[in-house]
Amino acid sequence: MADATTIQPLNQDEEAFLRALGRVLAYLPRVVDADMVSEQPITSGEYMVLVHLSEAPQNRMRMSELANACGLSLSGMTRVVKRLETQSLVLREKCPDDGRAWLAVLTSSGWTCLKQAWPTNLASVRRHIFSRLEGCDVAAAARVLERIAAGD
Repeated sequence: MADATTIQPLNQDEEAFLRALGRVLAYLPRVVDADMVSEQPITSGEYMVLVHLSEAPQNRMRMSELANACGLSLSGMTRVVKRLETQSLVLREKCPDDGRAWLAVLTSSGWTCLKQAWPTNLASVRRHIFSRLEGCDVAAAARVLERIAAGD
């Protein structure tokens, strides 16, 4: 880490970007979640768990990998999966090659819920995100966000 005397303060554009990013990080989950729960039996976070499981081989993932993919702690993911289990959308089973690990598995009811929730989620992200990005290079923005998320 650099010495505090050698660190350059943020310039006006950097400060504006950082503050706007903070507001977006607080705003987006709240509004997308509100849209989801107003029309669906699941939250936007639960929806993303179902999405990741739907894209995984055999619709199953180790709980730790699923937590990482969703940006949650393992205990946070366990709470989400337990809620989804009570709705029969996901089930947990022991990992066959590692008795200490658990897998989250998308059920047929989970698939049905995911398909029903997709239009609500799509409309929400189009309204709250992509409608505001006209004229922007979305692919370049995605690359920048991926570099930030990689944390290297």
